Amino acid sequence: MKSLHDKISLYGASALSDEEIIGIIIDDKSLAERLVAKHELKDIIGGDIARLRMFEGLGLARSAKIAAAVELSRRAAKSNSQSVTHITSSADAVKALRPIFDGLQHEECWVLFLTSSARIVDKIRVSQGGLQATVVDNRLIFKRALELLATQILIAHNHPSGKAEPSQADITLTNRIKSAAALFDITLLDHIIITSTESYSFKGHNLLQNSPR
Repeated sequence: MKSLHDKISLYGASALSDEEIIGIIIDDKSLAERLVAKHELKDIIGGDIARLRMFEGLGLARSAKIAAAVELSRRAAKSNSQSVTHITSSADAVKALRPIFDGLQHEECWVLFLTSSARIVDKIRVSQGGLQATVVDNRLIFKRALELLATQILIAHNHPSGKAEPSQADITLTNRIKSAAALFDITLLDHIIITSTESYSFKGHNLLQNSPR
């Protein structure tokens, strides 16, 4: 095969390795191979230009190319997420919420507010924390739910560590919100944990009992 451009033409960009994609962006395959060998992909694509310039061999121009490519991807994902108007599965929730969490180095918790037909009427951030934890105030969630007359909610937060499995604190938070929601006749549809590469659904792992969905 003559070049990576031929490979893309024949098989599509999804056929490229991480090194090959970065190599095309910075126009230096050997440097891309060294970068991927020495650094995790999330650190390469998750940094700003100042941080990228600290990687040996990148410099301003190449760092700017990576940052621009990442931003273009984020904008595409954001545009795609706006097409999600109803939540019928955990995949819908991830599609709607992942652009919010992409690139974050701290935890945030967001809530989707939905009608009885699972139409999204609003989404808000209810907490912002550190690297490993965030504190959620139930009053913020249910104040907004009552204002919107929402009958269902879905909560989601990110794990910057990259591990999607819930902590005991995550499980406790979920049970607390579910119990509080029941007092207002509101259904907690799911709790989704999102990382840069995967997601975890409480409902999908049978950690939400008596869910109507």
